[in-house]
Amino acid sequence: MNPTLIGIIGLLVMLAVFMTGMPVAYVMAIVGYVGFSFLTSGSSGLSLISANIYEAFSSYGLTTIPLFILMGQFAFNSGIGRRLYDTAYKYFGNIRGGLAMATIAACTAFGAVCGSSPATAATMSTVGLPEMRRYRYADALATGCVASGGGLGMVMPPSVVMIVYGVLTEQSIGALFVAGILPAILIALLFIITIYIWCRMDPTQGPPGQKFTWAEKLKSLVGMIDTMIVFVLVIGGMFVGLFTPTEAAGVGAFGVLAVSVIRKRMTWKAFVASLEETLRTSCMVMMLIAGAIIFGKFLAITRIPFNIASWVGGFDLPPFLIMTAIVIVYIIGGCVMDALALVMLTIPIFYPVVMNLGYDPIWFGLVIVLVTQIGVITPPVGINVYVVYGVAQGVVGKIPLETIFKGVFPFLIAIIAGIIIITIFPQIVLYLPNLMYY
Repeated sequence: MNPTLIGIIGLLVMLAVFMTGMPVAYVMAIVGYVGFSFLTSGSSGLSLISANIYEAFSSYGLTTIPLFILMGQFAFNSGIGRRLYDTAYKYFGNIRGGLAMATIAACTAFGAVCGSSPATAATMSTVGLPEMRRYRYADALATGCVASGGGLGMVMPPSVVMIVYGVLTEQSIGALFVAGILPAILIALLFIITIYIWCRMDPTQGPPGQKFTWAEKLKSLVGMIDTMIVFVLVIGGMFVGLFTPTEAAGVGAFGVLAVSVIRKRMTWKAFVASLEETLRTSCMVMMLIAGAIIFGKFLAITRIPFNIASWVGGFDLPPFLIMTAIVIVYIIGGCVMDALALVMLTIPIFYPVVMNLGYDPIWFGLVIVLVTQIGVITPPVGINVYVVYGVAQGVVGKIPLETIFKGVFPFLIAIIAGIIIITIFPQIVLYLPNLMYY
């Protein structure tokens, strides 16, 4: 049977099994294993599972994920996340949808000290969902803004996807990190505008909260000091070459812990809770990565990603139309594959095509990051949605998955608008790297 047809059948089976409520990681791993075994052999399928699960749990590069999650948990349990949220709330809380806007602002700031999209979504879910439920926010807006805002952790430096892209294309990771700052702020502003429009159209989505004086607003800025210290420590250390991204994650976790202890905001109970939650969240994320890698290997031998890439690259069309087609491929691919797996599979194919079209490699890297941000909130492999779904059960009660996916849809439109804007005005991406590196 044609491998491409087997791949399409595998995708349809995976979507059907998702509807039964089976854990996403197991579905991807099982479908990937069965499909891979069918196209090769049973022993090859077993080797694939053992090798890729070992790779997911032992890869040195992936240690950035649990370390950044640990940093995020230290920040949350020491109150950094809540102080960021409180600061944002004092500025936005008195308008319709203000709590959701505050959540986006807090996600942007927290992403700068966390670096992990799932960890940002998990932390802000714990902080923001109870508050939005208390102020009678609709579940769709509340969960949608947290899941989408968590994706800003992929754009704000540090970013694992940027690191992978930089390694694969031999581009400066520091330049990529700097390039992500302005686009992250742009996407955050577009998210806030989206919330404003949504709540103007349907005021029941986000009722206004209380008002604060300017004195209270200015005083709340003190809560940003911890974030700035850690951000300068982590990002500044990488820029001057003091440590690698993985080492930066460890330094960042230690930095948050040290600041919290000095400020007497870290108790022994909070420390233990941070370790326990880091273990639980890291295992969940790593299992998702392992499942996505297995399923990605199955798709690779079906030739689906390569056939699509070759098809797009062979178009005799203007560069912007080919670039549009590539973005569409990434959007579709991000719906069914883990971001890292998709990047690793397609960059070696698309990168030469894009360079031949005359686009800047740093700019293309940020486009890839923004497109993969779409993948973390779209079904069926929208990892942030499942993170929010899991956290919500513990803090506000069970919220249906379809409600969360409904809530992220307006934010998908905002991300697409952001991609269009940086395509029309590439200097939004390139201004800071050109200023600092060229």
